[in-house]
Amino acid sequence: MSKDSSQTALLWIVAAGFFMQALDTTIVNTALPSIAHSLGVKPLVMQPVIVAYTLTMAMLTPASGWLADRFGTRRVYFAAILIFVLGSLCCASAHTLGQLVLARVLQGVGGSMLLPIGRLAVLRSVSGEQYVSALAMISVAGQVGPIVGPTLGGWFVEAISWHWIFLVNVPIGAVGMLAVQRYLPRTTKSAAPPFDVAGCALLSLCMIAFSLAVDVPMQTHRAAWSSALFVLGVATALTYVPYARRRRNPLFKLALFSEPNFSVGLIGNLVCRIGSSAVPFLVPLLMQLELGYTPLRSGLMMLPAALAGTLAKRWIAPLIRRYGYDTFLLVNTLIVGGSIVAFALISRGTPLAVQIAVLAIFGAANSMQFAAMNSITLKDLSHEDAGSGNSLFSMVQMLAMGLGVSIGGALVTLFANQWGTVALGFRASFACVGVITLFSALIFRRIDEAPAARAAVKTVASNGR
Repeated sequence: MSKDSSQTALLWIVAAGFFMQALDTTIVNTALPSIAHSLGVKPLVMQPVIVAYTLTMAMLTPASGWLADRFGTRRVYFAAILIFVLGSLCCASAHTLGQLVLARVLQGVGGSMLLPIGRLAVLRSVSGEQYVSALAMISVAGQVGPIVGPTLGGWFVEAISWHWIFLVNVPIGAVGMLAVQRYLPRTTKSAAPPFDVAGCALLSLCMIAFSLAVDVPMQTHRAAWSSALFVLGVATALTYVPYARRRRNPLFKLALFSEPNFSVGLIGNLVCRIGSSAVPFLVPLLMQLELGYTPLRSGLMMLPAALAGTLAKRWIAPLIRRYGYDTFLLVNTLIVGGSIVAFALISRGTPLAVQIAVLAIFGAANSMQFAAMNSITLKDLSHEDAGSGNSLFSMVQMLAMGLGVSIGGALVTLFANQWGTVALGFRASFACVGVITLFSALIFRRIDEAPAARAAVKTVASNGR
C-alpha cells in the first residue's frame, strides 16, 4: 500500500473513533426517559448515566499519551476501541440503573483514549504541512456525531429499542479494530517517563468528590454528605499544590498558571460549560416529559442547535479580529446565558418557530463560545507546556460537562419536590443554569488582550470543540 493510501486509511480510522466518542455523548440524551421506564426508575434520576461517562474520560485522559508511549500507539488504540465496544455491549445488556452506570464507566475508559491517541497517531504519521488538513478532517467527524446523535437516538427508541443506541457502536468498532490491525502503522515502544500516579489520583479524587457533592447519592443526611464531599474536593485540590512543587515531573506543572489567560480561560470554561452542558440533558427531558414530544421529535428539535453551531464557526475569527477576545466573550456569553434562560419560557403553548429560534440562537452562540474559550485558554502557552495544558484543559471540559448534568438534574428534582410540579422545576432550573453561565462573563473580563493581540486569530476556528 502506498504512503498516501496508508495515511488516508489512518485518518478514516481516527475519524471513526472520534465519531463514536462524539456520538455517544449526545445519542443517550433523547433516550433517557425510555431507558428509565425500562429500568423502572424516574427519568430525573438518570444523570449518573451521563456523568459516569464524562467523569471517567476526564480522569483517564491524562494517562493516554503515557500509555501510547509505553505500549505503542497501535496496541493502545486497538485496546481503546475494544474496551469501548465491550462497554457498549454491557450498556445494552444492563437491567438496572447501577449496571448501566458501571457499563458507562467501562465505555468511558475506552472513550478517554480514542481522541487523544488518535490525534497522536496522526501527528506521528502525517507531515507538518498536511497535519492541519488532517485534523480538520478528523474534526468533521466530531461535528457530525452531535448533529446526528439526538435524532438517531430518538429513532432507535421508536423504531427498535433503546438498546440500539449502544449496539450501533459494535459494528463500527469491529470494522475499526480490523482497520487498526491492517492500516495503523506499527510503532515501537519508547522510554516513557514515569507516570504521576499519585498526582492523577489526587485530581481524580477531587473531581469525583465535587461531582458527588452536587448530586449526593445518599438518601439520608444529604446536606452533611454534600458538605463533607465538597471539603474533600477542596482538600485534595489544595494538597496537589505542594505535591506538584516537590515532584520533578508532576502530572500538571504549576507554571501553567503563570500564563494569565490560561488561568482565566480555564476557570471561565468551567463555569460557562456547567450551564451550557446542562442544556442537552434538560431540553430532551423537557420536551418529552412536559411538552409531550416523542423521542424522535425531541431528537429532531435538537437539529437546529447543532446545525446553527456548525454554520456559526465561520463567523468566529472575523468577529474576534474586529472586537477582540474580551469584548467578544463578554457579549457572546450574555447571548448564551440569555438563550438558556429563554428555555424557561417554553411551554406547550409556545409556537414551534419560537422554540426553533431559541435552539438555533443557543447553538450558534454556544459553538462560537467554545471555540473562543478554547483558543484564549491555550494559544499563549509555550511549546513545552502546550501538551500538559491541553490535557488539563480536556479534564476541565469533561468535569464541567458532568457537573452541568448533575446540577441541572439536581435542580429540577429540588424545585419539583418543593413546588409539587415538574414544569416549574424545569423553568427554575433553566433560569439557574443560565445565571451560572452569565456569571462567567465577569471572569472573561479579566482577559489580558496584550498577548492576544500578538497571536494569530486564524487558528481560532479550528478549536471549536
